[in-house]
Amino acid sequence: QVQLVESGGGLVQPGGSLRLSCAASGILFSNYAMGWYRQAPGKQRELVARITSGGSTNYADSVKDRFTISRDNAKNTVYLQMNSLKPEDTAVYYCYAVWQTNYWGRGTQVTVSS
Repeated sequence: QVQLVESGGGLVQPGGSLRLSCAASGILFSNYAMGWYRQAPGKQRELVARITSGGSTNYADSVKDRFTISRDNAKNTVYLQMNSLKPEDTAVYYCYAVWQTNYWGRGTQVTVSS
């Protein structure tokens, strides 16, 4: 069974950092583009970052230069390093995998607050 399991979310102060992880199972991980979406209260779900199977990345303008997406194919895991966090980054963050079939994780809450 395909599973994408996010971890690393939590409460952090403004200016702090978190690293989200998404561990995939049940797929040929290296074939998939991987990424992160987020959904904040009252807002639409938005793409945060994506990394292709070849390692190319793209980011939402709002997180560019603060967030970094990476992948470790040996661990079937994609990461989102989030630095200089702002209250506006508060959202549920969802992992996704894209190839011939697309999959979503269940999400992990990130709350940026003092």
